[in-house]
Amino acid sequence: MNPRAVLVGPPGAGKTTIGELLARRLGLSFRDVDADITATAGKPISDIFTEDGEEAFRRLEEHAVATGLTEHDGVLALGAGAVLAERTRHRLAGHAVVFLHVGLAEGVRRTGLSTARPLLAGVNPRATWKALLDARLPLYREVATVEVGTDGREPDDVVDAVVSALTAKGEL
Repeated sequence: MNPRAVLVGPPGAGKTTIGELLARRLGLSFRDVDADITATAGKPISDIFTEDGEEAFRRLEEHAVATGLTEHDGVLALGAGAVLAERTRHRLAGHAVVFLHVGLAEGVRRTGLSTARPLLAGVNPRATWKALLDARLPLYREVATVEVGTDGREPDDVVDAVVSALTAKGEL
């Protein structure tokens, strides 16, 4: 069993929103790795970071991604940092992976620099968001089979673009 599409991208790219709409459009179920982690840990991700540390969170995340890739046959959304794990990047090989790209200004606007996003909390969240994007952009592109820009687009337009891109690649 393999997901029909796996969504990756930075905070604010729309992985959950687009994932839910894409799943509905394709008549599939939707699964969010961050929700799986929260359910497994019994606490919000921000609490995992605060109480257990980022390393503990990344271990939970890697396990949740591996489970989702083997158990889910719908649309799977990964957390923004999931691609940091080399094993996760290897596991994504052979999957239809959609990189939802969002620029700095739009990403910051969408996230609202939320404290629910632990890596964006701090003295200069905008600079932190940019540093995250700069570091992760090559990793998103490494795992992606298609890339779809989301800046200035309505969610339905992004879903149309995702469906078109995956269809053109023979992945849908």
